[in-house]
Amino acid sequence: MGMRKGIILAGGKGTRLYPMTTTINKQLQSVYDKPMVYYPLSTLMNCSIKDVLIITTQEQCGLFVDMFENGSRLGMNIEYAIQDRPRGISEAFIIGEDFLDGDPATLVLGDNVFYGDDFYKDLMYISKENENCVFGYRVSNPSDYGVVQFEKPTDSYERNVKVISIEEKPEEPKSNYAVPGLYFYDSSVVRRAKALEPSERGELEITDLN
Repeated sequence: MGMRKGIILAGGKGTRLYPMTTTINKQLQSVYDKPMVYYPLSTLMNCSIKDVLIITTQEQCGLFVDMFENGSRLGMNIEYAIQDRPRGISEAFIIGEDFLDGDPATLVLGDNVFYGDDFYKDLMYISKENENCVFGYRVSNPSDYGVVQFEKPTDSYERNVKVISIEEKPEEPKSNYAVPGLYFYDSSVVRRAKALEPSERGELEITDLN
């Protein structure tokens, strides 16, 4: 087993942002002073990850290559792969099997921006372990996300509360904690992703993997 590697899933049509995304991938749209994809890339940098695979569409891949090339000017090694149509977030590990080559993986969605005081310290600690970790974040609309159910009611400051389940877009959420698009997995992730059954919408759901 080698060092942890990173995957940025940067596909999708960004239909909720039309017409802004008619020609340009949403991860290439500017957020403040840089394209959105720089934010998840910086999250992986804060994990001390050097090897990154960007998964995007055939139509948009060349734009990412033009932007990052092989990643050397950023002190990284960046490779590229194609997801020709949406089959679920978990498919990223199947697409990236050769890239991962049995190493632990961190997946971050290309449109997720993470920030917090000393958050990078948590990222570095988690990244060094061959373990699994997902995060929970309190939201006002949990039915739009994968929702964490805890053993008992909890608040923002309580730690070490047992997680019972993670439910995808429930009509009656068991909590207000959603799972954002940052996932740490051990070296078994590709095998587990391959064992998943597609959901009713024909996708390999990240909640099932979690």
